[in-house]
Amino acid sequence: MIIVFILGYVLIALEHPLKVNKSATALLLAVIMWILYVFREDSIRFDAELMKHLADISAILFFLLGAMTIVELIDSHEGFRIITNKIKTTHKVKLLWIISLITFFLSSILDNLTTAIVMVALLRELIGDKKERWFFAGMVIIAANSGGAFSPIGDVTTIMLWIGGYVTTLNIILQTFIPSALSMVIPLALLSITLKGDIKKPVRSVAEHRNSTTPSERNIVFFLGIGLLLFVPVFKTLTGLPPYMGMLLGLGTLWAVTEIMHKSKNDACRPMVTVAGVIRRVDTPSILFFLGILLAVAALQSAGHLTMLANSLDKYIGNPYLITVMIGLLSSVVDNVPLVAGAIGMYQNTYPTDHYFWEMLAYCAGTGGSILIIGSAAGVAVMGMEKIDFIWYFRKISFWALIGFLAGSIAYWAMRVIVFNA
Repeated sequence: MIIVFILGYVLIALEHPLKVNKSATALLLAVIMWILYVFREDSIRFDAELMKHLADISAILFFLLGAMTIVELIDSHEGFRIITNKIKTTHKVKLLWIISLITFFLSSILDNLTTAIVMVALLRELIGDKKERWFFAGMVIIAANSGGAFSPIGDVTTIMLWIGGYVTTLNIILQTFIPSALSMVIPLALLSITLKGDIKKPVRSVAEHRNSTTPSERNIVFFLGIGLLLFVPVFKTLTGLPPYMGMLLGLGTLWAVTEIMHKSKNDACRPMVTVAGVIRRVDTPSILFFLGILLAVAALQSAGHLTMLANSLDKYIGNPYLITVMIGLLSSVVDNVPLVAGAIGMYQNTYPTDHYFWEMLAYCAGTGGSILIIGSAAGVAVMGMEKIDFIWYFRKISFWALIGFLAGSIAYWAMRVIVFNA
């Protein structure tokens, strides 16, 4: 199973040279992995394992589908012009800092996945050249994962630790904010050195201008859509229901509002500004890619390979700081959710609430996913939306993301050992 997973991973990385869509490879990989798993298990356990993982994966996919549809609906109403019209600079370095800082703080109150989707939609309004936009999108991935790492609601793994009672809200923010900020600022500063000149804004066609919505419609959809996205963590806190339920509530609300808003428009215009038409533009292949990757990793988890990996780390490394750094590096290849779940299972009776192990785990698992583009939900979403090449990201962004990850890790260690004597 491990050999098949590695081969599948290589094929995904070589998507462009091979001319085979990564979503097709991911789906084939997922099915083959589960075929290998079923040969060694009885049917009862197999069904139970698959259904358990499918429930968890479906929650993420429905969340992703709802968020992407809301963002597409805002974009179809040209709602992001409200923000982009206020960003006057075309200087690459200034714009990169503005985008990165907005992404960093927004992901801490929203979540890194939704924030990445929103920011890519903004980049499409600001930058016309595809390769230039890829560069900015790479920094969005780093900033979104860094911002999500210090917030209890900013990343799936921090949510897991927070809900499980392993970290508390104020403590996780105070202890991991500086490392998380460094993991963004250092790559941002280094990348800024390589940038020169100005960006070229996209040129809108006459047809796009003719189909523009009114300013009042644009404002309603933008502020209501962003408000509903921000309401998702509040909804979870108030009801205890999973985040995807809050996202579906937001999608249903915005869907009903836009249907009423545009009910008098003709049949030619309505599909362009209502969910029924906009949902066709949602990048379904990227959602299927996400499904395939998560199912493949779930097969490894069910077979016990991730548990064996965690046990090996504990046996041969032992040091909690180094173990969390290794988990962070592994999260660039393997989804961080099962890795953190495995760590929780191993150490839940070893370390108390707000122990530095849990804080370091939240930081490393959150930011380590930036090292490779398919190492985080934010990266997968951006890769799908912008069709970013895996090899391009590895060559242009991965090294800087690794430098930021290690700098933040060292900063956290220094804070605990030197300042707090932990």
